[in-house]
Amino acid sequence: MTDSSTPCWKKPPERGRYAGTLAGCWQRWCLVCLLCLAGWAWWGDSRAQSAPVITQMQVERAPEGLLLSATLQFDMPEQVEDALRKGIPMHFLMQAQVLRERWYWSDQEMAQSARYLRLSYQPLTRRWRLHTSSTPFTGSGLGLALSQTYDDLADAMAAMQRVARWKIAENGQVPEETPVTVHMRFGLDLSQLPRPLQIGAMGRAGWNLQMAQSLRLEGASTP
Repeated sequence: MTDSSTPCWKKPPERGRYAGTLAGCWQRWCLVCLLCLAGWAWWGDSRAQSAPVITQMQVERAPEGLLLSATLQFDMPEQVEDALRKGIPMHFLMQAQVLRERWYWSDQEMAQSARYLRLSYQPLTRRWRLHTSSTPFTGSGLGLALSQTYDDLADAMAAMQRVARWKIAENGQVPEETPVTVHMRFGLDLSQLPRPLQIGAMGRAGWNLQMAQSLRLEGASTP
C-alpha cells in the first residue's frame, strides 16, 4: 500500500507579504508627494510675500520744500546678484513726480525729481560700493556722486531701501493750499547694462525689479 500526500502550497503567504510591502511603499510615496506639495505651496507663498513694494511712504511740507520718506522692500534677483559678483555694476533709478489734478484737462506736473544709484562689487577687496547722484552717470565718470562702502550686500541694500526726507520739490513749486498726488517709482535701469547683457535681460523675469506707489497730499487750509 502506497501512501500519497499533497504538498503544502506556500505562495499565498508570500503574496500577502509582497502586498503588504507594496502597500507600505505606496504610503511612503504618498507621504513624500504630500511633503513636496506642501513645500511648493510654501515656496510660492514666500515668493509672493517677497514681491517688491514701497511701504511707509510719507510726504511732508517743510520750509525747504516737499520732502519724501519711504521704505523699499525687495530681494535682489538672483541673476542681478550673480552679475554683481562677477564685477558688473548695476544701476537703479528712483523717481518722484508731483501732479495736480485738473478736471478739464490732464493732470499738471508741478515738480519731478530723480535719484540715480550705482551698486558695484570689488572682488579683490570683497566690498560693496554704492554711488548716489541727482544726475545720470556718464561713461566718462561718476561725477559728483556720494559714495559709500559696505562689507556686505545686505548693508548696501539696506542703504538703498531707506529713503529719508528726500527733497522732491522746491518750496515755491507746490503752493501749500494746492492738493497734489505724489507718484514714486523705483527699479533696475536695464538701459545701463552692457549691450550683450542688456539684450538677454530684456523681458526676463529674473531681471524684473520694479515697484511704484502713490500718495495723496491735501492742501493746507487757508485761515
